[in-house]
Amino acid sequence: MDAQHDATGNAARPVLEAPDIARVLTRIAHEIVERAKGADDVVLLGIPTRGVFLARRLADKLEEITGRKMPVGSLDITMYRDDLRMRPARALARTEIPGEGIEGRLVVLVDDVLFSGRTIRAALDALGDIGRPRAVQLAVLVDRGHRELPIRADYVGKNLPTSLRETVKVQLAEEDGRDAVLLGVEQAAPAVER
Repeated sequence: MDAQHDATGNAARPVLEAPDIARVLTRIAHEIVERAKGADDVVLLGIPTRGVFLARRLADKLEEITGRKMPVGSLDITMYRDDLRMRPARALARTEIPGEGIEGRLVVLVDDVLFSGRTIRAALDALGDIGRPRAVQLAVLVDRGHRELPIRADYVGKNLPTSLRETVKVQLAEEDGRDAVLLGVEQAAPAVER
């Protein structure tokens, strides 16, 4: 695997390529069917942006396994984030709840990277404003550790222990033109002479 460069220009090496991502999504789909005893009442909700694409892919895999079309949607968490004041303004994404709704159903939240847990906390708050599922589970492509909240994923594509200086960038064909998970190192800011 050759070193690539992430969006900030830092050298990054691939830790998952397209075939690896396809394989872990297939495994996660089988785990969902097994734990949900057939996945009859499962609703997949992706967290924008890449979580939505992953949720759609998981829905396709679940349909292959079960023979049933899976309800899939998206859950925008922008207004539920606890860091709105500290980050630049970002555009609102769409929340799309499948016609079956979420009441009394097993909702599987889908995201690309689990890090501090704050995104998932915001997703749980957003979900609470929409309805009351029977249960909520979490599926992530990468769990990189460093939790700040007591949140864990039920389904993990790859556990990737990282340092806080490392970056994890997920690329998906729908958004980035290719499938890969890149691990890079943030460059230290240059020292300022006084």
